[in-house]
Amino acid sequence: MAIRTPTRTSKPASKKKELTVDQKWATYERALIVMAHPDDAEFLAAGTIAKLCDIGMEVTLCVATSGDKGTRDVTLRRQELAAMREAETRAAAKVLGVKRCIFWGLPDGFLTADHELRGMVVKLIRQFQPDLVMTWDGFRPGFNHTDHRMIGLAVRDALFPAAHDPHYYSEFASEGIGPHRTAELILAGTNEPDFHVDIGPYLEQKAESIFCHTSQIDGRTLEGIRDGWLQIGKRDKERRKRTGYDHAESYKRIEFRRPAGAPGTPVPKKKP
Repeated sequence: MAIRTPTRTSKPASKKKELTVDQKWATYERALIVMAHPDDAEFLAAGTIAKLCDIGMEVTLCVATSGDKGTRDVTLRRQELAAMREAETRAAAKVLGVKRCIFWGLPDGFLTADHELRGMVVKLIRQFQPDLVMTWDGFRPGFNHTDHRMIGLAVRDALFPAAHDPHYYSEFASEGIGPHRTAELILAGTNEPDFHVDIGPYLEQKAESIFCHTSQIDGRTLEGIRDGWLQIGKRDKERRKRTGYDHAESYKRIEFRRPAGAPGTPVPKKKP
């Protein structure tokens, strides 16, 4: 009778453990925030921006319009309001730790997600080479400001595939600006968030940054703004269940592939 030799079962190869978002963010160097109006970033995402700065990312904020129509005061000239809102944005950026502010100064209310606006975003992405980009969710259904929708669409279309494809906007190559692949996109103001950031440690900075926008807060005090955000966390128990945090900012998060050797993929740094 033939003797069967027991077969040795090999152990299945262990899967590489997926990094958490915080672990991924810890490897990122730069973030780019592209918003429509001078106060969008603070009201939507100030706590998250403060966190990005706190963990060591170099954050650039780009504001597409001058916000020159954002007032009910008919005695205030649009040029005066635009200058005021730029100064408010710079003050808020300083509170949050933002490295630089870029103002395109386009007319408030007239953004169009055409090839020109997309090209402006592509150039910005290639210049600053962000690992993370944040903008409005331009695909959100229902009523939303046209500028919010347009800037969201333009940024999304700039990221894929234009920013990393050398044949899109190839004229930038003559300026020494080559393709770049971003690792992820964070969409703010979305109706279907799948990612939440704990902003509890950054509530004070969020309140202070919003308070900088004096033209937009109707005389509210810093204490009133801060207490308002504190009360949201205490009042909205359902939100706490959904997000997992007492105080959260919520987004739709999209990751992009960065194939080794592909145009625009950053060269990985050598470990020391």
